[in-house]
Amino acid sequence: FFSGSHKLLEQAYSPMTIRFFILQAHYRSPVDFSNEGLKAAEKGLGRLLNATKTLQRISAGASSTSDIGALKKAFYSAMDDDLNTAIALSHLFEAARIINSVHAGTESISANDLESLKSFFPVFVYDILGLKDEESAGHDDLDALMQMILKVRTDAKANKDFATSDKIRDELAAIGFKIKDEKSGTTWNKD
Repeated sequence: FFSGSHKLLEQAYSPMTIRFFILQAHYRSPVDFSNEGLKAAEKGLGRLLNATKTLQRISAGASSTSDIGALKKAFYSAMDDDLNTAIALSHLFEAARIINSVHAGTESISANDLESLKSFFPVFVYDILGLKDEESAGHDDLDALMQMILKVRTDAKANKDFATSDKIRDELAAIGFKIKDEKSGTTWNKD
């Protein structure tokens, strides 16, 4: 799995992708490994990890359009049901949907619900299910460097030096960094 050298595999998969793939099924159920399933797990893992990052950038509104307390309860209920991680993950994906919707401005969340979500969502993802962002683990220096580069780009845009701003974006894209300008600021991720 990790080297991708098996004849039935199209690519190598990270240990976290394998862990996530296995968590998608109940521990007593058979697991059928396939390239399609592993690729979907890789995408799903990325979606949850991105939601944990996005969660830190969203702001509270006057009220909530979703019942965060019920979502938290449902996660615990799934885990209490003979460690049903497949159902627990479905609740985490619902939380990720809410996070992304609040970030996009199509839903809102109260300050209390936001604090609750910030306190339990990362705990469920990282501590209870044991998932981690392998790409950013130990890459605090990379994040600091990217923040510095993005600040130079933001300053260039503020000074109407769009040629420099575009060049920074294009050069980063050429080496696999995706830059996204949002209302709350500029974000980046590695393709």
